[in-house]
Amino acid sequence: MSISNLPLVSVIIPFYNEEDFLSEAIDSVRQQTYPHWEIILVDDGSTNHSREIAKGYAAAYPHKITCVEHEGHANKGAAASRNLGVRRAKGELLAFLDSDDVWLPFKLETQVDLLQKHPEVGMVAEASEYWSSWQDPGKQDVLVPIGVSADQVYPPLELARELYPLQAKSCPCPSALVMTREAFDRSGGFEESYINDYQMYEDQAFLSKVYLKENVYVSSACNNRYRQRIGSVEQSAKAKGLYPAARQYFLGWYEHYLTQHNIQDPGLWALLEKAFLPYRHPQEYFLKHTLPLRLRKLLKRGMHKLAVS
Repeated sequence: MSISNLPLVSVIIPFYNEEDFLSEAIDSVRQQTYPHWEIILVDDGSTNHSREIAKGYAAAYPHKITCVEHEGHANKGAAASRNLGVRRAKGELLAFLDSDDVWLPFKLETQVDLLQKHPEVGMVAEASEYWSSWQDPGKQDVLVPIGVSADQVYPPLELARELYPLQAKSCPCPSALVMTREAFDRSGGFEESYINDYQMYEDQAFLSKVYLKENVYVSSACNNRYRQRIGSVEQSAKAKGLYPAARQYFLGWYEHYLTQHNIQDPGLWALLEKAFLPYRHPQEYFLKHTLPLRLRKLLKRGMHKLAVS
């Protein structure tokens, strides 16, 4: 098939001071077996050499790679940067790659094929490899599938009820997605209020909107590597104890969004109410969840001591 007959995939790579990893991310797109792609590099106010790296690639491959930035070289966060990248993109399909992650060569070919086989689908999501061996070959990499049965289409609302952040089941990483521009537009894009302490939930807010409106194909394939490292947004937020506040912010935002869009699904609302329990009813949560868990741990520890004595 001629390249002109293939859908153009716009790959959005936002980056902020990622000089150590940015080239590897870009090169993993350049090595794709699927030929019809463009890269939109979005500089989110970088202050180190990553800016020059991005501009170097754009100069070397002007017909394939574009580098953009916010007005005034501002730092606006990942959500605003992804949205800017989409506004500059020409493709009918969109993919997102974090600047410290990498794709394996068949990633785009596999997911575009699935979209073409399932025209009713707005997004394809796949498993991810949690990649630790990049720094220490002795560490084991872990393949993390999406937490539902794979290789099938899920209708609107179903994944919202089944996956994190309302269930303890793995959700897809941003680098594991390809979607149609129409589906992105229907979602309204990434929520730009998710900055600073709340940034770790910006991808969850976006996915939660997509789940409400789109058919999503969940694939068992794994053609992306999610780099595990100190200093990532998620690791830093958890290390600083920011996770509870970020989660509470997300839950409040999601409650407002569901109300605003008149989503009345009883199962979804029941899960949201349960998720709010530790924040709105901490004593009840302690009695129903925290205390029984602690008692079980104490009992297990006591039984172990008896067994070895």
